[in-house]
Amino acid sequence: MNNFIWLIRKTVRTTFRRKMSWFLFFVLPIIGVMLAMLINGNGTSGTLRVGIVNLDGGETIARDAAAFVTGLDNIDSTETDEATLKHDIAAGKLDSGVIFESGFSAALRGGSSEPHVRIVSVKGAQATAYVKSLLQNYAANVAAIGKASQGDSAAFERMYAGYRQPSFKLTASMLKDTSNNKDAIYQSIGYLITFMMFSAVNLTDLILKEKENRTFLRLLSSPLSARTYVLANVAVNFFILLLQIAVVLVCMTYVFHIDTAVPAYRFLPALLLFALAAISLSLVVVAFAKSSKTAGALQNLIITPTCLLAGCFFPMDIMPDTMKRIATFMPQHWLLDTVNKLQAGEAFGSWSLNLAILLAFAAAFAIIAIYRFSRNNDTRQFV
Repeated sequence: MNNFIWLIRKTVRTTFRRKMSWFLFFVLPIIGVMLAMLINGNGTSGTLRVGIVNLDGGETIARDAAAFVTGLDNIDSTETDEATLKHDIAAGKLDSGVIFESGFSAALRGGSSEPHVRIVSVKGAQATAYVKSLLQNYAANVAAIGKASQGDSAAFERMYAGYRQPSFKLTASMLKDTSNNKDAIYQSIGYLITFMMFSAVNLTDLILKEKENRTFLRLLSSPLSARTYVLANVAVNFFILLLQIAVVLVCMTYVFHIDTAVPAYRFLPALLLFALAAISLSLVVVAFAKSSKTAGALQNLIITPTCLLAGCFFPMDIMPDTMKRIATFMPQHWLLDTVNKLQAGEAFGSWSLNLAILLAFAAAFAIIAIYRFSRNNDTRQFV
C-alpha cells in the first residue's frame, strides 16, 4: 500500500509540474462552458427567420399551411426554393426552414397523422420546436377532418371551410423558454466529454513516456510491480477526471447560473461511469501504441471523430438517421442521452439502461487493454 500511495504522489507531481496540464484539465472545460453559454445564450424570444418551401403545387391545403406558419407570432417568413433554403440556413441568413413536400395535401385529405412536411435547421430545438409543435397541431386538425370525411371530398371541403373560418378566437399567454438552458447544459457536457477523453489519454500516456526515458524499467527494478504502477496511474486519472467533472458542474450552477432543471449531482453517476470508460479507452490506446507520438496520433484519430459523430459539438437532431445509428456504438452518445432524459424529468428506469451500457463500455475497453498488455513483449509487461 505504501508503494501504491508513493506512485500516486509521484504521478500527481509529474503531471502538475507542467503548466499545460492545469490548462488542459481545468481551464479548457471552463472555456467550454463559456462557449456553450455564448452559443445558446441569445435566447429564442426574438424573431425567428423561417424559410418556407412549398413543393405541393397549387394545393389549397399546402398554401393555407404555409400561411399559417407565416401568421405565427415572432416569425419572419420567406418563401423560397429548397436549394436556396439550404444555402441560407448554412449561411446563417435563416434560423430554420419548413418544406411542404409533394403529397402533403393529399396525405391530410386521407387523414394521415404523418403528413409530408420537413423542418430543417442547424440550431436544433431552439429554432424548430416552436414552429414544429404548432404546425403539428394544425396538420393534426386537418387530418382529423380528412378522417371524418371518409373520402367524401364534398364533406371534406365543407368541414374544412368551417375550420378555416372558426367562430371562436384564440388567446395565448407567453411562458418562459428554458430550451436555451437545456441546450447550454447539453453543449457544456459535450465539451466536457471531449476534454475528459483527451485528459485520460494524456495521463495514461505517462506510461509510454516513462518507458521511453527508462524510468519505468528503473521503477520495476525496485519492489514495485507493473500492476501496481498501472493501477496508480488509473487512480490518479480517475481523481483528475472527477475534479474536472466537479469544476464544470460547479461553474454551471454557481458561476454561470445555468438552470440545470434537475440537481447537478444527478449527472454524477453517468459522468463517473463515462470517466471509467474514458480511462479504459486510454489504456487501449496506450496498449496499442509503440510510442508517445503514436499515442498522440491515435487519440486524435479516435476521440475527435467519435465525439463529432456522437453529437458532442452539435445536437444529434440535425444528423441523418444513419449517423444516429452509428452514434449508438459510442459511449459519448449514451452519456448525452442520459443528460437529455434527466432534463426531461424521466424516471430512473428510462435511463438506467444507459448506465449499464456505459459500464459495459468501460469493462470491454478494460478487457481489451488487459489482453493487449499481457501480449506485449516489448521490454516488460504492464499487467
